[in-house]
Amino acid sequence: MGKALILKVSLSALSAFIFFSALIWGSSFGGNNFSKSQGDEMIITTLFDNYQWQSNLKTGWGFSALIQIGDKSIIFDTGADGSILLENIDKLGLKPQEVDALLLSHNHGDHTGGLEQFLSKWGAKKVYIPQSFASRFEKIVEQYAKLVEVEEAMEIIPSVFTTGEMGTFIIEQSMVMETGKGLVIVTGCAHPGIVKIVRRAKELRQKEVYLVIGGFHLGGKSDREMADIIKAFRSLGVKKVSPSHCTGSHQIELFKEEYGDSFIRNGVGKKIIIEE
Repeated sequence: MGKALILKVSLSALSAFIFFSALIWGSSFGGNNFSKSQGDEMIITTLFDNYQWQSNLKTGWGFSALIQIGDKSIIFDTGADGSILLENIDKLGLKPQEVDALLLSHNHGDHTGGLEQFLSKWGAKKVYIPQSFASRFEKIVEQYAKLVEVEEAMEIIPSVFTTGEMGTFIIEQSMVMETGKGLVIVTGCAHPGIVKIVRRAKELRQKEVYLVIGGFHLGGKSDREMADIIKAFRSLGVKKVSPSHCTGSHQIELFKEEYGDSFIRNGVGKKIIIEE
């Protein structure tokens, strides 16, 4: 009788232990892999750029990047040439099937040229374009994905946002991502002004900026103008920079001089891993 009672109590305790263990492990490892509490790393891979990082990939004037966070993926811009974009994706061994979002920064061919070829091969769940885009983009997108026209800042997927439309003559949106290390800002050409974009991102999310990556549109800026821009980056607390595309080669080197080990050289095939 005593032994039976002890066995019964022991089995009950074991069941309770298994139940609560399942709750703890389930909350740590189950559910949506995007949850920031799970320590997902962010991987940004440059797919298209006029600077080269990986020698077997083709360069071209323009920009495109793949952002992977947990089980979520985003394509930012599509470069100027769909054939080059798809070839680079293939050589990198990537398979961006049905990305969660494809975001186009602005209506210039060096950022939109690969759109239809990418969508026809890989598809996307949603495509985000500034509402000021020409109607022909709507017709292309609606063949393959749900179209979202952007005017104001909005969340794309959890912890990933668009700045909304910025600028006057050339309308552009940039992407802002929240990480455990701070904000990561991705720009296409930064026509509205790279400093204004960084300020907008900070205003939107009220967090420090860890990394700014993409085209900064600074070619032709004088050293004096660059000194002011870099000073503004420092005053805004930007910790790391990875300028490419239309930033300008000399201007990129000025960022390197200022940021030293916190400067990240970019180009086609470059992979930046941001661990939580």
